[in-house]
Amino acid sequence: RIGCQLYLYTIKSMWARFKEELLYGRYDPTSMTVEQLKTLIWRYFISYWNNRRICSANGGLPPMVKRQQYYASLQEAA
Repeated sequence: RIGCQLYLYTIKSMWARFKEELLYGRYDPTSMTVEQLKTLIWRYFISYWNNRRICSANGGLPPMVKRQQYYASLQEAA
């Protein structure tokens, strides 16, 4: 539920990880345009966060690999 403390902590944690992994020491956000920042953020979340990051909840697998295993198991079961 939006406004819930757990929800806010999750968002803050994700934003902190994003800044640590992508921005700090790599880019100077003050010299970028809004469109460049939007593109950078979009690419990070679409390509890295949703596909390649290691996730302990998935047994140490990236989300894309876990998704592939899930769909393969569905096909085997059918």
